[in-house]
Amino acid sequence: MQKTIEKIVNSHEGEKGSLIPILQAVQKECGYISEEAIVAIAKGIKLSEHEIYGVATFYAQFRFTEPGDHSIKVCVGTACHVRGGEQVMDMVEKTLNIKSGETTPDSTFSLESVACMGCCALAPVMVIDNKIYGNVAPPTVDNILSQYRLPNVEE
Repeated sequence: MQKTIEKIVNSHEGEKGSLIPILQAVQKECGYISEEAIVAIAKGIKLSEHEIYGVATFYAQFRFTEPGDHSIKVCVGTACHVRGGEQVMDMVEKTLNIKSGETTPDSTFSLESVACMGCCALAPVMVIDNKIYGNVAPPTVDNILSQYRLPNVEE
């Protein structure tokens, strides 16, 4: 990962305002912004780790935990909220025992709440990886998630 980050930092050498494009490139390449990445970026562009972390935490696009194998996004925007999006989110959190912004301990799922998925006619909406699930009712959450879990293999 160190070499990847150095390559990204070097590709922006001398560019004013390069921090955000560097953070975006690191996240695209690594899936998230790790503590090690912040240290390497700080060293490469001669900013403090605190300054980099301050900028990165300001923007919702950056994540600081390694993503799971499957990305779950639950819409809590207006149309989804009115039609039960918050209850869907509550059920996903309860089922996976994680909160928005977290990843399950086995790294199978990452969960994120979003303001709008642009699928208002299908509200409430949940997206897993790139598959859209519309008109989601809380009782159907476990069934949807089970499609992404590995079956238990008994020895």
